[in-house]
Amino acid sequence: MAQIDNESEIPSVSKSEIKRQMIALQKLGEELIGLSKDQLDKLHLPENLREAVDQAKRITAHGGLRRQMQYIGRLMRIIDAQPVAAQLEQWRSRHSDENAAFHRMEHWRDRLIENDASITEFISNYPDTDPQQLRSLIRNCRRETALQQAPKSHRALFKLIRTVIEAHNGIADMTQNEYEDPANHLAGPE
Repeated sequence: MAQIDNESEIPSVSKSEIKRQMIALQKLGEELIGLSKDQLDKLHLPENLREAVDQAKRITAHGGLRRQMQYIGRLMRIIDAQPVAAQLEQWRSRHSDENAAFHRMEHWRDRLIENDASITEFISNYPDTDPQQLRSLIRNCRRETALQQAPKSHRALFKLIRTVIEAHNGIADMTQNEYEDPANHLAGPE
């Protein structure tokens, strides 16, 4: 009788790879502890994992927290962690996109204050801009800087830039908390 070589059909995973996967799941569990109650609700975690995460939030002792994190890591190995990881990555990428947009707006503000040619460029990129209001705010920013006053006009200029860019791009208010429960807005005033 011929022997069947079953070992070649089963992919072998090294102990190191298994350990890396376990550590990755434990780190994913650590991220869960940093989430708000509303965010955790959106993840639809199994009840035992949710209870472990809630308990970890209450633990203050370092050793106890470390053991709880290991327990959460074990629970993460039981469930399908891919949807949880995907949702966390989506939240992280949205946050980084908002930060990038914020930095682009700050960059526009700085360029507008430093260089008059940037005013023309900004107005050509965003034709809905009120040029008179923009120039007035830029003049006030330069005066505040020269007199070393509080940056009141800098904030107003940033707000104008933000309003114009968001209106141009059709973006909703970027300061709204994405995790806010929309049902709260439907209830009306109490």
